[in-house]
Amino acid sequence: MHKDDQMTPKQRMAAFTAGREVDRIPIMPFMGTISARIAGMNLREMRSGPKTEAESQLAGYRRLGHDCLISDYGLHGIGIALGSRVNNPEHGVIAIQEYVLDDLNKIDELDREKVKRKNDPKLTRHYAAAEIMLKEAGEECGLNVNLTGPFTAAASIYPTDKLLRALVKDPENVHRLLRFCTDCLKTVCREYLDLGVGFTICDPIASGTMMKRQNYLDFVYPYTKELVDDLHGLGASAGYHICGNTSKIIEPMVDTGVDMLSLDNAVDMELAKQKVGDRICIVGNVDPTGVMMLGEASNIDEAVKSCFSKAADSPCGFMLATGCDVPYDAPLENLDHFMAAGRKYGQWPLDEARYH
Repeated sequence: MHKDDQMTPKQRMAAFTAGREVDRIPIMPFMGTISARIAGMNLREMRSGPKTEAESQLAGYRRLGHDCLISDYGLHGIGIALGSRVNNPEHGVIAIQEYVLDDLNKIDELDREKVKRKNDPKLTRHYAAAEIMLKEAGEECGLNVNLTGPFTAAASIYPTDKLLRALVKDPENVHRLLRFCTDCLKTVCREYLDLGVGFTICDPIASGTMMKRQNYLDFVYPYTKELVDDLHGLGASAGYHICGNTSKIIEPMVDTGVDMLSLDNAVDMELAKQKVGDRICIVGNVDPTGVMMLGEASNIDEAVKSCFSKAADSPCGFMLATGCDVPYDAPLENLDHFMAAGRKYGQWPLDEARYH
């Protein structure tokens, strides 16, 4: 437990979700890449095995005391398991270099057995890292699996530009691919269940900046809802994050039945509160680049204060987070400033005089 807190993250999250008193509002910066720097690693080193993957997350938790550890299955996890080829940069996130599917008429040639842990070295690594994290810190901090959404999973199998064009030119085969991806994701989720983890569905290719609202309703919403329903049937929680401006699809995002809604900094938290705050806990949304990487302590304090002033009174609750992953090159002290500001403005009981 962090020296500046009175509750462990598990105690805090349990009390918060039950509507009881907490020491402070939960704080969850996106720690996918910068955790490696805290541990003194580059990103290739972090990806080299379960021990380095786990240690990067644990190093971040020891320093910050934030409220959730992460096992990052990743946006390309399904594609990699099926045969898409990726690079492995020293200081950058991985990118697909060759897609396993070059023709939507060949979907039936894909083998769902490949996404099972026994057949997927990458999933085996993530699972083992999760085991290490839970052994080291699981008594006091919960763990979520960052899972790709069905549409972004499809974009790890078949090139994004072609996939988006196929929404108009070949919708039947897009639905076939999304059906396959949803079934793959259900399989992956079951591989983690014995660890007692939660899930966060991340679907950036479904962003409102990349597709029309009707395309979201037709091609994203039904498969996401099915995945969420499946997770709930298995007794697991499901958060939801889509990058970019999701203001026009925020209501159907909540209609999927997810347990909490994470918002990119492109979304106004006041608007989100007005639209869906009476239905779901909203999470967000300090700018990870303009503030966390390029800002100073005063900028971070003001951004956190703004989030609280807009959303702290949201009827179903508010949790502080960054709008997306904190860049690897962000100053580490900016994470300290972020947590300090969150502890200051989020101290319980909340007091509007602190942030208005």
